[in-house]
Amino acid sequence: MGGPGFRRVMVGRSREGHRAATPLELLFDLCFVVGVAQAAASLHHALAEGHAGAGLIGYLMVFFAIWWAWMNFTWFASAYDTDDVPYRVLVMVQIVGVLILAAGVPRAFEDKDFGLITLGYAVMRLAMVALWSRAAKEDAAGRACAVRYAIGIGVVQAGWLARLGLAQVVDLDGVLGLVVFVALAGAEMVVPLWAERRQQTSWHPRHIAERYGLFTLIVLGESVLAATLAIQTGLDRGLATAQLLTVALSGVVIVFGMWWLYFAWPAHPLLTSNRASFPWGYGHYLIFSSAAGVGAGLAVSIDYETHIAHISAFPAGASTAVPVAIFLLSVWFVHIRPHQVSHRTNLAFPITAALVLATPLTPLALPLIALLLVALTVSVELER
Repeated sequence: MGGPGFRRVMVGRSREGHRAATPLELLFDLCFVVGVAQAAASLHHALAEGHAGAGLIGYLMVFFAIWWAWMNFTWFASAYDTDDVPYRVLVMVQIVGVLILAAGVPRAFEDKDFGLITLGYAVMRLAMVALWSRAAKEDAAGRACAVRYAIGIGVVQAGWLARLGLAQVVDLDGVLGLVVFVALAGAEMVVPLWAERRQQTSWHPRHIAERYGLFTLIVLGESVLAATLAIQTGLDRGLATAQLLTVALSGVVIVFGMWWLYFAWPAHPLLTSNRASFPWGYGHYLIFSSAAGVGAGLAVSIDYETHIAHISAFPAGASTAVPVAIFLLSVWFVHIRPHQVSHRTNLAFPITAALVLATPLTPLALPLIALLLVALTVSVELER
């Protein structure tokens, strides 16, 4: 969009032939990785302590807030990036919000205290209300859609704040709290469908595909970081070289295989309309969360090998196998299958996912997962 000005008129970016991720968007993504790292670390500790059920629910809830705030801004910026001073300030406000949210993740996992997370989320969402309100004021062509976004986000955010207030008088740690969360999360996902029902924002397919690809790299990088810290911990605890190398090499192959498979086919040809793009974009919740979860699983494997984890071999192996299998199924369903790939590839992904889920039944779960991903990658490359 060129150099920044103090203030420009915010209009839809419909005349651009190509849009690349901006330095501000890259900074935005890097700040979000703090929240991803906190969520993955908390999942790691919950799994190692044998609290898989509670840990997984907490992880998915926290990750929803991170993913949804990231995704909403990403699609907005693809349509309305003025890159002026007010715009940059509101992006900074969202960055502050995700840092507040990240700071509250340990409290949410350990004490079921979602106060700080809700505050951080509110900061991010209210900044989006301000951005959509500005778009409604300055872009006459897209005003109806922008107004719907601003109203929808504001109403649902009021619901989240009401949930926080309700938690002060009613126990929301059990089924009731989960039901309320699912209802509000569902309402969040309905807002874009409602807002763009009659009028589509001018998002750009290549820009969206690039932004999602970059965030995929970030969450995979988080898995690499988690595995690296786990290996360092293994060295400090005197883990045998053979065991350490097995986890380390398997982890590298697994993450590299996930990267290879995700980028096997370009995404932008799939993003032809809202009808095609919404399932693709929403499906990335599972892709992102499972990719980050692999790092937590690799860290659990180190804890198990050093006799720190309070779990047996099967859940230790499942800590990596389950997120890898979810990643494969999610990538296949929303990212590979729509390309009209061959029958062989359409079968290869779910079959490999099923075999990955079976690896914890063996004493060599991580090496077998790595070999399965290598085999799937070779199969995919033979078709391409």
